[in-house]
Amino acid sequence: MPSISTYLSFDDSCEAAFNFYKSVFGGEFISFQRFGDMPSETPLAPEDAAKVMHVALPIGNGSVLMGSDIGPGYPKVIMGTQFSLSVNTESEEDADRLFKGLSAEGVVTMPLQKTFWNAYFGMFTDRFGFQWMVNYDYPQV
Repeated sequence: MPSISTYLSFDDSCEAAFNFYKSVFGGEFISFQRFGDMPSETPLAPEDAAKVMHVALPIGNGSVLMGSDIGPGYPKVIMGTQFSLSVNTESEEDADRLFKGLSAEGVVTMPLQKTFWNAYFGMFTDRFGFQWMVNYDYPQV
């Protein structure tokens, strides 16, 4: 069964925001990666390399609050568009089905693809203007 989490986008304050959320909710980050941690053939400016690429904080019974700073080359966050619905699936086939269905008549911003963080991942804005992320985590070897 797919699960949905909230994914927050920040211009440059993701780390400060998530440290604040952690201080309020408690717990530990289950993931914290910077843009400088990802493989790249093009070196990033130091200020971009220090930005948060992905952070995840478990909250309550199975909920996960996730977020990132906007990556280099992406437009600044516009108020009202700083979140996405993130669907985690149980298989690539399930990811394909949900991605195809939900993105119909929408705008795909990143097609589903295998990623360096060992997932099958894609993003789009649906026909109603909501931003989505679809993710399948490959089993850890």
